[in-house]
Amino acid sequence: MKANLITLAALMAVVVWLAMHATLVEWDAVKVVGAMVAGVSLVLLVTARLQLGGSFSVGAKARTLVTTGLYRRIRNPIYVFAALMLVGMAVVLGNWYLLALVAVLTPVQVMRARKEEAILAAAFGEEYERYKVGTWF
Repeated sequence: MKANLITLAALMAVVVWLAMHATLVEWDAVKVVGAMVAGVSLVLLVTARLQLGGSFSVGAKARTLVTTGLYRRIRNPIYVFAALMLVGMAVVLGNWYLLALVAVLTPVQVMRARKEEAILAAAFGEEYERYKVGTWF
């Protein structure tokens, strides 16, 4: 529960900061789309984090196999939506360093996902393999 609250507080701080600076953005159609991508991704990121619940950990652990909600179709929705949120923010802010950050973080997240996958496969065996077949990343 404490980790959920910390995660939500950090994400809400980002939202508040962005809202306070929205008037500084010279809005056009591309930036509106970027804001929509960032906003939807943030909502889905928070949803994925809440759906993971007590199974969340900074280091890879196999507590329970979460296969419902967003995890029904995406094995790592937190990674996916965090990257999409950064891309949307980069478009809105015109800050291409955020895209560089995504380019650096993506291989790191893929490596983390593979490590988590190995731990989950060892812990849940055939159940995890069946789950993997119907999901993406």
